[in-house]
Amino acid sequence: MLKGDEILQLIPQRPPIVMVDTFYGIEGEQSMSGLTVTPDNIFVEDGELQESGIIEHIAQSAAARIGYIFTRKGEAVPLGFIGSVDKMQLHTLPPVGKQLHTTITVVQEVMGITLIRAEVVCDNEPVAQCNMKIFLELNNEEKA
Repeated sequence: MLKGDEILQLIPQRPPIVMVDTFYGIEGEQSMSGLTVTPDNIFVEDGELQESGIIEHIAQSAAARIGYIFTRKGEAVPLGFIGSVDKMQLHTLPPVGKQLHTTITVVQEVMGITLIRAEVVCDNEPVAQCNMKIFLELNNEEKA
């Protein structure tokens, strides 16, 4: 399990935009991460994490997975960009103080494009699900 500054080694975001505070690891095609919703989170409004914050949390959870893989290989972590968000289902907006648990499942990886399925839960209840397409900015060596 990685927390705090260790998370910052996996993702390009920096405070106040960091939306993952725990990375639990990878098992097969899945990775698990978490976020505690705090009152100072820039995506919190009226005491609840807004949909844009949940989407950013999902994207950073996917980025943490990639960062974990690359750092374990001793390689620089590539930047990733959201290409699309599909089939988004939002069930609830989690309130301040709650812990999100997110599972990222890799559906397909081809030429720097990763299609993931994300499931976010809080207190064992669904918060959101979606598919996300992420484009990685690979360095020139990897592009050739």
